[in-house]
Amino acid sequence: MKVTEHIKKANGRTLFSFEILPPLKGQHIQSIFDTIDPLMEFKPPFIDVTYHREEYTYKELENGLLKKQVVKKRPGTVGICAAIQNKYQVDAIPHILCGGFTKEDTENFLIDLDFLGIENVMALRGDAVKSETYFKPEKEGHQYACELVSQIQDLNNGQYLDDELQNTSKTDFCIGVAGYPEKHMEAPSFDSDIHFLKKKIKKGASYIVTQMFFDNKKYFDFVDKCRSEGIIVPIIPGLKPIAIKKHLNLIPHRFKTDIPDDLIMAIVKCKDNAEVRQVGIEWCVEQSKELIKAGVPLVHYYSMGKSTNIKAIARQVF
Repeated sequence: MKVTEHIKKANGRTLFSFEILPPLKGQHIQSIFDTIDPLMEFKPPFIDVTYHREEYTYKELENGLLKKQVVKKRPGTVGICAAIQNKYQVDAIPHILCGGFTKEDTENFLIDLDFLGIENVMALRGDAVKSETYFKPEKEGHQYACELVSQIQDLNNGQYLDDELQNTSKTDFCIGVAGYPEKHMEAPSFDSDIHFLKKKIKKGASYIVTQMFFDNKKYFDFVDKCRSEGIIVPIIPGLKPIAIKKHLNLIPHRFKTDIPDDLIMAIVKCKDNAEVRQVGIEWCVEQSKELIKAGVPLVHYYSMGKSTNIKAIARQVF
């Protein structure tokens, strides 16, 4: 079932969903099931599965020269999605990126998803690899997420890269995209960020999931701005409970997201990470309750591979 259909079927009731990371190469899929199992009591209509592109490392050879090697640390997004749908009978939503994909790679990826009966995709540009300062697309790939959305929508219309194909079948993907309540880190302004978000919707995206935020006012202001610009699709808030003290530095640096002073000071006063985890849970619970009271269609949690704190939050909220 499509995300938009799940929301419509809920008839105003706020739904619960979460995102997982593929396990590191060498780990068994049971590690994924161990993350998912504790959260199934809250009846998620779908589960997001992130995609992690390749990284580059350099190995020194005996002659002193460096050899560039491509490393993919978290493979398996498509297989995990298929396993989730088979085991839990809930929809799995794979992330699909511009980074690391040619247009041909993207088309083949989508064909595999369609064959598996996966109806939803999350279309993202993706980040630059660690060895690059700025995002660099593949030679025959997409530079921007709106271009990726356009290709997915073309397949929904039966338009493949090879225009000589005959009797092509149409896919029927429901396309999600990312939104940034505090603007994307590379956007020159908030208004320009909304402009490009609107472009993704016009190209065929059906819903938005936000980057994590810790101040609900920023989400509400973001929604108001989107609505004023004619963006009417569901805007799903994404939340991440802080769990360790290092998050105070890592999250603003990695995601360019502000942390409110009250939350910062509460964490600074914690004696250890066990106390930090509890503060993070309590803050996220209050965020969730306020969002649900405001009538959001769904609250989406970024688990980062850990489900215990998400379960503690959901038990108080759903």
